[in-house]
Amino acid sequence: MSHEHVSNTKRIWFVFGLLSVVTTVEVILGIIKPESLFFTNFLGMNLLNWIFYILTIFKAYYIVWAFMHMEGEKKSLQSAVVIPLVFLILYLLFILLTEGDYVFGVFKNSIIKWNF
Repeated sequence: MSHEHVSNTKRIWFVFGLLSVVTTVEVILGIIKPESLFFTNFLGMNLLNWIFYILTIFKAYYIVWAFMHMEGEKKSLQSAVVIPLVFLILYLLFILLTEGDYVFGVFKNSIIKWNF
């Protein structure tokens, strides 16, 4: 049985380019901080932070998809790996936002002063 070698050079450059573009967008948004996104709140957080979270999760998912070769696996394995990670990331995000809002409220509405 003969196996042909398939070059992945084109795919590697595509993944590199896509992840570079997403990272560049994140850096540019972090530098210029558009007021329309920075001062607009959605679910207790400004839109700029939501964009950062979404782009970061996209990059993490795409790295797993491309570099861990998940696109070539069966749907059951893809689901077994991706669904728990998505759930855990959303759960962690919920906990961090809830606890962060509580701590912010404690410092804002009490006699305890910001010392950091």
